[in-house]
Amino acid sequence: MVSLKNLNNDNLIAVFDRFPVEMREKLLKLREIIIEEAIANTKVGEIEESLKWGQPSYVPLNGSGSPIRLGVEKKSPGKFGLYVSCNTNLIETFKHIYPDQFNYSGNRAVLFSAGSHLPENELRHIINIALTYHLK
Repeated sequence: MVSLKNLNNDNLIAVFDRFPVEMREKLLKLREIIIEEAIANTKVGEIEESLKWGQPSYVPLNGSGSPIRLGVEKKSPGKFGLYVSCNTNLIETFKHIYPDQFNYSGNRAVLFSAGSHLPENELRHIINIALTYHLK
């Protein structure tokens, strides 16, 4: 079984509480999917939830994958996203697999609008790719 470090940390809870109401529920849903996929994938191992650059961050401690962060776009009101390291080819990979399913921001983010639907199956797939990025 996968263990989760720092889950329900007061600082993390405060960050989610500060997200705009119209995006908070969806960001919490993204968090839930990340945790569920980490638990379901035996290659991931222990995952740590922490704050990186003021955003919730999820990283497999065994080195299997790249960190995933959640946040809102400061320069684009009403947008939020799932962020990955720009030093990876994760966004390029996601674009290849799902060219029209997501909105991308450069090589760092998959973005959503506050009123948009979260495509759960596709999200689970790209999150698994990120959580196992270094196992290729």
